[in-house]
Amino acid sequence: MGSLAAVILAGGAGRRMGGADKGLVAYRGRPLVEWVLDAVVPQVDTVVISANRNLERYARYGHRVLPDTLADFPGPLAGVLAALEAVDADWLLVTPCDTPHLPGDLALRLLGAAQVESVPLAVAEDASRVHYGCFVVRTDQRAHLAAFLARGERAVRHWQAGLASTRVRFDAAAFANLNEPGDLAP
Repeated sequence: MGSLAAVILAGGAGRRMGGADKGLVAYRGRPLVEWVLDAVVPQVDTVVISANRNLERYARYGHRVLPDTLADFPGPLAGVLAALEAVDADWLLVTPCDTPHLPGDLALRLLGAAQVESVPLAVAEDASRVHYGCFVVRTDQRAHLAAFLARGERAVRHWQAGLASTRVRFDAAAFANLNEPGDLAP
């Protein structure tokens, strides 16, 4: 099956959340990152958190915290690259910090699909849309991603389009994305 690490992406500028560090914003009495950690930790061998602010607060969760190696919040792929360069695993599960209801079989199903299809990437989807920010990728794709970012590219879906991939269908509720203050209401 291969070893599997995960990165929780919490390194953004939080513009739609009024500049707040989204991973630390409370949802139902707990920071969003705690919800994602609860879902992801049992599914993988190791977890890292991609963050560019409040590094010490994230470190309290007991996982390695990785700031971007690229300047000026260049987007989620900078966090993915930092994780690909740092983890010692065959595969990397990528999840955003603002999806508190991730399924308990996310890693297993994504990794299984990638291996069955013999592709380096498997992306989550539901019946109506693709969730480009939630995927598993083989860690040997770090050079491909570094070259993509070096060209000034930033879009996750455009990078993914350059890789052989498969998609895995999940229930849409698993990817409820909390981007704005109004999304946090119970």
